[in-house]
Amino acid sequence: MRNGRSKLAVLAAIPLLATACGGGGDTGDGADGNGGDGGEQLSASLTGAGASFPDPLFQDLIYTYNSDVQPGVQINYQSVGSGAGVEQFLEQTVDFGSSEEYLDDEDLAAAEEARGCVAVQFPVVFGAVVIAFDNEDLNGLVLDAETIAQIYDGQITSFDDPAIAELNPDLDLPSDEIIPVHRSDGSGTTYVFSHYLSTEVDWWADEYGEGKELDWADGLVGGQQNDGVAQGITQNPGGLGYVNQSFAQEAGLAVASIVNEDGTPIEPTLEATIAASEEVEVPDNFQFAIDNVGGEGYPIAGSNWIFTYTCGYDQANADAIIDFWTWALTDESARDLAGELGYAPLGEGLTDRVVAELEKTNSAN
Repeated sequence: MRNGRSKLAVLAAIPLLATACGGGGDTGDGADGNGGDGGEQLSASLTGAGASFPDPLFQDLIYTYNSDVQPGVQINYQSVGSGAGVEQFLEQTVDFGSSEEYLDDEDLAAAEEARGCVAVQFPVVFGAVVIAFDNEDLNGLVLDAETIAQIYDGQITSFDDPAIAELNPDLDLPSDEIIPVHRSDGSGTTYVFSHYLSTEVDWWADEYGEGKELDWADGLVGGQQNDGVAQGITQNPGGLGYVNQSFAQEAGLAVASIVNEDGTPIEPTLEATIAASEEVEVPDNFQFAIDNVGGEGYPIAGSNWIFTYTCGYDQANADAIIDFWTWALTDESARDLAGELGYAPLGEGLTDRVVAELEKTNSAN
């Protein structure tokens, strides 16, 4: 298990997801402790690659699954970033890929042409991207999409800028220079972050757009993966960067409250991520984004997708892929683990749909 994991007091909020993203269905509790195949002991070796956004969760899930559920299944998840994960999946050098951006129709067509069968994609968890600082006095600093965009464009260069001061009338803001830190690798976290800004700020959409990689303004600091951004924040006085909530927790970073669609500053908590996920309408093809979040929802939220194929696996590996992800999605201890790390599990109705999609893995073999 990873050390330093912060247990959130809001774990009790997880049951709220029971009606999120569709209704009905029983996910089961995995009480038999043998994964999704009802007790069969499996033997396989799997490799996955992709997003660092869910890496703290994936590593703990893999450890628990291998220790307590299926000791014969070895899973190596490589946190190489969403861009590299999608590339390796399309090149068929891994058993499954992972990204915070779904495969679009062009990607799906490329996957089918390369493999000779249809690819499968499905969301597995919701999470928040936070704006973090290495200054406890800034914890709870209120920012909105416009101020964040201006910081990353170089228009706002200090924490006491009038635009930030207007959002924080009761704070004595430092005059420290802001050093913005961004992902320098292809990143689903960057996609979630830039999609949020592109949706909320017209000039950002025109100037920078959205994607796993951007042409950033001059004077910014780059970091590889979420760990690299966290290091960039802590190693540069005045550092400010966007990371997955779990990485901010583990690094002990202060985080901003972000103004949502209803004009409410929202702290990035599990409850707020759950509230954001409940606003999602998930289509049959699982291609969606979390936009225009209001109410009690945290606005910079996204999902993580897993990619597999409907053919080409040894049956033992296909069985292990289905078993592991079914367990991760439905077992109560696995869902609790997600909440401890600040990720919101899927609602029951959506989980049923995802498991049905997952079971298409290797179905055409």
